[in-house]
Amino acid sequence: MEELSQLIIDYVKSQGACAVGIATLKTLKGGPPSADLTYVLPEAKSAVSFALPLDQSHIPPFLMKKDFLSHERDNVLKNAQSSGIALQLSDFLAQKGYPSFPLAANLKYRTDTPRGIRDLLPDISLRYLAVRSGVGHFGLSGNVITRNEGAAIILGAIVTAAELVPTEPLPPEDNYCDGCKLCMASCPSGLMDPEKETRIELGGEEFTYSKRRGYVRCEYVCGGFAGLHSSGKWSTWSPARFPIPKEEDEFKAVFRTAAKAYWKRPQTEGGFYHPLMKTRIRQTCGSCQIVCHPDKEERNARHKMLTQSGVVVQNPDGSLKAVSPEIASEKIANMNLELRALYEEVLP
Repeated sequence: MEELSQLIIDYVKSQGACAVGIATLKTLKGGPPSADLTYVLPEAKSAVSFALPLDQSHIPPFLMKKDFLSHERDNVLKNAQSSGIALQLSDFLAQKGYPSFPLAANLKYRTDTPRGIRDLLPDISLRYLAVRSGVGHFGLSGNVITRNEGAAIILGAIVTAAELVPTEPLPPEDNYCDGCKLCMASCPSGLMDPEKETRIELGGEEFTYSKRRGYVRCEYVCGGFAGLHSSGKWSTWSPARFPIPKEEDEFKAVFRTAAKAYWKRPQTEGGFYHPLMKTRIRQTCGSCQIVCHPDKEERNARHKMLTQSGVVVQNPDGSLKAVSPEIASEKIANMNLELRALYEEVLP
């Protein structure tokens, strides 16, 4: 098993992974339901976790509102690459006599929860596998961070019946997260609670990160249904200015209005398909992930890029452009009510 475990690590690294680790039933014992490997494979014994690096060169232009497509395409393709590596490795091990199950990098949700896929709960948490197997640490945001790439990674994993040799979590003292809260300051949705934290135990090891509010917040903002920060001074890549509620139970009403407007706005290049959406959606945010960098000066610089990038508006041809908050407000105010209703709440 030691030989097979090392072979698997080499296999995944040869496919472009920047970090690889192995978790087992024992090292995940006592964890939340999404750490139960047998949910996807009854005979499961181990999981192989890995991370793929996003292209760092695309991040500053994305944050500064100069280039949207390059980072979005890189993100979409890295998710596809992660799922592809998982499928190949799963087949590889199955042909060696070890039944295995590939985990999708994203957009794969449990159907047996109260609201089905609308609860947005994964079969298996890739984050839990990653921190327990030493692929990375938890940052304050709850994103997994690595020493060189920060949070700018895409996770992947497989579950297998092979009884592999587990790898250890990274030493807590090596975690560069200093609680700067720039992840929170970069998130218009308010997903992360600034005061409360989540604690989980995996195989006798404890991990903490900020408590996350309802994931509908992230879906609402990162999906582009809204994007204007509460200060009004900057936005995500979304041209929409619909309200971002403070209370969870207020999202249902605003989401319905924002979604109808979303489907009527001009389509733009890029995007990807989500099982809950009628049309392609755009990855307009994700700032908590890409602002977080191991170098504190770079982290501060990226947050500055974001907050000084202006407010995005949409042109009649569907193209997006960042302008000053004043120009954005003027442009919206000059629209007729029917057009304006595609971008912000219009009261009767």
